[in-house]
Amino acid sequence: MRAIMVDADIYYLLLAFILFNLSKIVGSIRLNRYFRAVGIELSELDALRLYYIGMFYNLFLPTGLGGDGYKIYALNRRYKTKISKLIPLFLLDRLSGLIPLILFGAVLLLFSRFNKDIYISYLAYGTILLSIPALYLLNLYLFRDYIKIFLATLSLGAVLQLLQLISALLIVYAISQQDNSIEFLTLFLISSIVAVLPISIGGVGVRELTFLYGLNYIGLDSDVGVVFSIIFFIITVTSSIVGGVLKSI
Repeated sequence: MRAIMVDADIYYLLLAFILFNLSKIVGSIRLNRYFRAVGIELSELDALRLYYIGMFYNLFLPTGLGGDGYKIYALNRRYKTKISKLIPLFLLDRLSGLIPLILFGAVLLLFSRFNKDIYISYLAYGTILLSIPALYLLNLYLFRDYIKIFLATLSLGAVLQLLQLISALLIVYAISQQDNSIEFLTLFLISSIVAVLPISIGGVGVRELTFLYGLNYIGLDSDVGVVFSIIFFIITVTSSIVGGVLKSI
């Protein structure tokens, strides 16, 4: 594994880092749309600062609870917005990113070597057909206050995930796994979905295990997958440290 890390193309990794952070800027813009829907007026720059500080806190608690908790605390303290009003906002923000993640994962699954069974195809097609309508109905009946920004936030969520997917693809190229790019990206998306569960901090261990078992399942070298996961984690931590710096200023 050490040799794979050492031989990784630094230029691809730098581009992956840039694309990852661009995705976070898009995420900040999306979250700010939710803020404005409840009357919280933040400039895009202030929203971005809050977003990165939240990323920093995400390093210490599972599934982003630390980051969301900090943002709820900060907004409640500064704008006196009720916590009961902020929690649904952050839940929807998560869902508007999760649904495109699941959707992209289902599409890639269809074209990957993991699609060995007709039931996997059925699952993928069902996910593609039902995920967006399910989110819309959830918005319509449970979060009606946000229905006007449904399309905008969902679109921003899709752009965010697409940027992260391209970032992941650049890591794949950096470690010379172009021939297995669909499989790596499929596992990347699956591991991102699993990382939402409150079973690890910052996705540590979850991505590695996903790649370990996933690549073994189709007969590929799992060590390369673990290296991919480590590189992505390093990019995440490095980017999140910016939030720690901003918090201290």
